[in-house]
Amino acid sequence: MFERSVQPFGETDELVVLVRNGPTTRFLGADGKYSGIEQDLLDMFAKETGTRLRLVERTKFSEILPALHRHLAHLAAAGLTATEERRKEFIFGPAYLSVHTVVAYNTDHQHPRNVHDLAGKRVAVLAGSSGAEQLRLEVIEEPKLRWEEIIATDGMELLDKLASDEFDYVVTDSNIVELAQNFSPNIGRAFNLGEPETLAWALPKDANPVLVERIQEFFARINSNGTLRILLDRYYGHIQRLTQADVSAFLERRQSVLPQYRGIFQEAQELTGIDWRLLAALGFQESHWNPLATSPTGVRGLMMLTSETADRLGVNDRLDPRQNIIAGARYLKILIDTLPERIMEPDRTWLALASYNIGYGHLEDARILTQRHGLNADKWIDIKKTLPLLTRSDFYITVKRGFARGGEAVILTENIRNYFDILVRYEDAYRPLFSTIADDESHVAP
Repeated sequence: MFERSVQPFGETDELVVLVRNGPTTRFLGADGKYSGIEQDLLDMFAKETGTRLRLVERTKFSEILPALHRHLAHLAAAGLTATEERRKEFIFGPAYLSVHTVVAYNTDHQHPRNVHDLAGKRVAVLAGSSGAEQLRLEVIEEPKLRWEEIIATDGMELLDKLASDEFDYVVTDSNIVELAQNFSPNIGRAFNLGEPETLAWALPKDANPVLVERIQEFFARINSNGTLRILLDRYYGHIQRLTQADVSAFLERRQSVLPQYRGIFQEAQELTGIDWRLLAALGFQESHWNPLATSPTGVRGLMMLTSETADRLGVNDRLDPRQNIIAGARYLKILIDTLPERIMEPDRTWLALASYNIGYGHLEDARILTQRHGLNADKWIDIKKTLPLLTRSDFYITVKRGFARGGEAVILTENIRNYFDILVRYEDAYRPLFSTIADDESHVAP
């Protein structure tokens, strides 16, 4: 098929970008819209430059840079590592994330300690990746090293195969391994290869200098005003919270326990507009989906309702799963709706989840402390820094409601974000034929 080169940047109103689908780049979110760090960055850049964004998706990672070399796009935004070798052929924009090339292993087997342990083993790497470049350097140290370069969309596909013993080791980027560990509890990070690298956008060597300058200005701005920091927290800030035991327990109970309550969670979505998978993630964090759970402080049931909340929502039996789940969903909806309208998603949902644990009043105290520290009281990335201060007397005596276990609220919220990510990966979205909540009032955390 004939492929036509794009018109130079500035001679067309289009910005054509090579992308790929994946958890570290862009993906279809729970709300049915594309999100991901590359997607968000591109949307902002296109808006800033006044261009019409046209994305050209490649299903094979190894096709992206060759297509850019043939000028089939103005740039590539696909989780690309700016290696020394690649810089000979392409221009790279400013870094947005630092990563390592790492060796991942299946924790059901022996932990490799160095590159010599890889000799004679089934080693896989993504074709065209920086990991493949690094292995070509490592073979100098270990001549017996052999590997297979796999044509795939991203390293996550290889790590899925590693988890099921199709390979002994996988060489990929550290950020991909960290994400995979929340989906496959037997994925481990063995050791690093080479020096740290950075992820950045790539452009042809003869790219329009105006485009290069606009990209540099864009990243300088989002670095200085904190926008990049917020995006990185949205997609990476929570992923190292769960242990392998946490993930294993969650995946096991997803198969053995969740089917009993899936229908009730979906009914709760119909009543509140909140994605049933988020409600299920909240329920697991609260009780591990145990309808008889009771805490020393008297909160009870699958969603761990206080007696006051249960009375407020008309629950006469907190140990009844249906009553408890629907009341918990309604209470979360109340908390979401109580927050100031200016707070946008996904921060709105994360703040509501924190207040589900700590109480709305204590959340407001934390927001006051956040403002006092010169931070943004509408952003979860800043509020989770100040919530733990509510345990310190030099801070909690200065706010209205006093002491609270703010650190616990941070852990709860971050865990729920992880459980929700797992459910989005493994469970289908629920699309009711009829809903009592208008579409524009629904709450989904992307």
